[in-house]
Amino acid sequence: MAEMKTADVRAMSDDQRDDAVLNLKKERFNLRFQRATGQLENTGRVREVRRDIARVKTIAAQKRAAEKAK
Repeated sequence: MAEMKTADVRAMSDDQRDDAVLNLKKERFNLRFQRATGQLENTGRVREVRRDIARVKTIAAQKRAAEKAK
C-alpha cells in the first residue's frame, strides 16, 4: 500500500477521512505487533502509516476550520 497523497485526502468526504484514519490506526497496530514479535519485514511502513494518519487528521482539521470561518 502506497502512501496517501494530499490531493486524494482533500477529495475525500468527512466519512471517508474518518474511515481512512480508522484503517490506518488498525494497520499501525498490526505493524507494531509484527515488529514486537520480530515478523516485520518492511520497517519503513510504520513511519509511512504514522505520517499518513497525521496527514489525514491535519487536512480534516483544516477543512473544519474553513467551515467555521464561513
